[in-house]
Amino acid sequence: MPVDLPGGRAQALSARSTSGWGVWAALGGVTAGVGVAFDAAGLPSPYLFGALLAGLGFALVRPGRLAIGDPAFTVGQALAGVALGAYVQASSLSALGREWAPVAGVSAATLGVSLLAGVVLARATELDRPTAALGMIAGGASGIVTMARDLGGDDRLVAFMQYLRVLVVVLLTPVLVALAFPGHHAGGVAAGTALIGTARDWYVTAGLALAGGLVMRVARVPAGVLIGPMVLAAAVSLSAPKGWYTVPGLVQDAAFAIIGLQVGLGFTLDTVRQTGRLLLPVLASVLGLMAACAGLAVALDQLTSVSLLNAYLATTPGGIYAVLAVAFGSGANSTFVIAVQGLRVVVMVLLAPVAVRLLLGRGEPAVATTP
Repeated sequence: MPVDLPGGRAQALSARSTSGWGVWAALGGVTAGVGVAFDAAGLPSPYLFGALLAGLGFALVRPGRLAIGDPAFTVGQALAGVALGAYVQASSLSALGREWAPVAGVSAATLGVSLLAGVVLARATELDRPTAALGMIAGGASGIVTMARDLGGDDRLVAFMQYLRVLVVVLLTPVLVALAFPGHHAGGVAAGTALIGTARDWYVTAGLALAGGLVMRVARVPAGVLIGPMVLAAAVSLSAPKGWYTVPGLVQDAAFAIIGLQVGLGFTLDTVRQTGRLLLPVLASVLGLMAACAGLAVALDQLTSVSLLNAYLATTPGGIYAVLAVAFGSGANSTFVIAVQGLRVVVMVLLAPVAVRLLLGRGEPAVATTP
């Protein structure tokens, strides 16, 4: 497991921390500012990534000064689970039509390819197997980072690998589409979520987070505090009338910010040096993963009636919002793309705990425990 910060990284806020509410307020302000900027720039998971960077900066300047306690992290996990589950919509699933079996097969194959890439990366570098496997899982970056600590991985390194993957996909997808599918213009489109929402949105979100988290915590399911609310939220989203509830944007952003701060505040100078050493191997693994997913796109094209462009955009390993922007601007079937991408995210987050536990075991202690 990742090394604890002095005094216990997972502890509730210490007296020294609780006396420095001004420091927390300043860190919160920086987190919000960076999140808003990243959101305006169209980056995926802007508040999680922004909080991670804000926490990282503070941790390097004042190591061990602040820590997110277990209660706050648990709340963040549960609310993030509801946000991920609410993403599942009946309209998206219906877009799959008769193609659901090949799509499900490709989603499962993507998980298998991700785990294989993780095994290879672990053998080629100093990474332990759980960290390498979780870091290479192609999809659901926010959910994977959220569950990393529970599965025995180093959440700091998992976050580094996940966001490097997203960055590479976001940067290369428009270029690759322009080169491989000439004549299709890669444009952009923005989408938003209600920041405050209604009273019902708040009640339902809180109820799903509490019920799902408690049930799975009692059942001792791996990453259950995230998975339980996610499954309940997905069930409600599929069964309730369209628009009956949404997760307020403020709640979603706050949940992911808590997770980002928890990860960022755990960084040390040794961890930063380690990410530098891992940059090239991880980048090579991400490029290999993209090539493998392109192969799965060819298979999906052969097994279904969708075009190769639609299949390629639907199977890219992450960067869903950027991919949807490219799909919209290139004239691709955006509904099909979001359905497949959404299903892949759910498959990754739901099956990752089982796959990591059964196929890879808990592995060695996370490498960040030693300089």
